[in-house]
Amino acid sequence: MIEPVAPEDFPRVFAAAAATVLGGAGYAGLFAWARLRNRRLWLVGAYMCYTASAAAMLLLARIAHLNGAWQGVVVLMLVGYLLAPHGIWHLCAASHRLERSSRAPPGD
Repeated sequence: MIEPVAPEDFPRVFAAAAATVLGGAGYAGLFAWARLRNRRLWLVGAYMCYTASAAAMLLLARIAHLNGAWQGVVVLMLVGYLLAPHGIWHLCAASHRLERSSRAPPGD
């Protein structure tokens, strides 16, 4: 049974949700920029944003009374969001490598 969020907790739920979204956007943006420019320092910033986003998500789950199986869903989402940019990057890099090799003139 899901326990509803108390009306007095709504501002905290809103703040935690907003922090989750902002941290996630920072993670994705900094990760992409770090990979495009090959800068490791930006990756550190990306993981710091991810950590902030994960902390906000866990806080949100606690405030919103997500117990039992819902906690597993939250953890699964956090793991998925951590790994998704890596997978997308490798997919993009592989597809561009394939595209470049198909454009190469014959005899190269």
